[in-house]
Amino acid sequence: MSGNSVTIVGNLTRDPELRYTPSGAATCQFGLAVNRRWQNKTNNEWEEATSFFNVVAWRELAENIGESLQKGSRVLVTGRLEQRSWDTPDGEKRSVVEVIADEVGPSLRWATAQVVRNERRSGPEAGGVSGGARSASDPPPYDEEPF
Repeated sequence: MSGNSVTIVGNLTRDPELRYTPSGAATCQFGLAVNRRWQNKTNNEWEEATSFFNVVAWRELAENIGESLQKGSRVLVTGRLEQRSWDTPDGEKRSVVEVIADEVGPSLRWATAQVVRNERRSGPEAGGVSGGARSASDPPPYDEEPF
């Protein structure tokens, strides 16, 4: 068992962005907001904090996320943390820590879901969406899975 594993539960902050690498591998990125709520023992008031994570998925998982989820969906994500670094067009160094998803599923705490098994598929001909606008400060898209 690796020492780098994470499980988080939260809500999508934006619609999943499904793209394909030049070699045809599907990749999907989305933001996840994770809320914590606790009671302050000093004043008995409820307090809360929100953490935001970028999640990246690959291949069939990426395509299934792109077809199944939208902004606001509550999901469970298991995977690992990974740091990427790059230079902006202005020469600035940037880095980001992302969750590389192994599994993503709906949270059934406050909702129900109907699971439909898909046939195996791959590549852009499987009906995915590609493209999308990026700003110069965004991380560059992946050429291939980073491992």
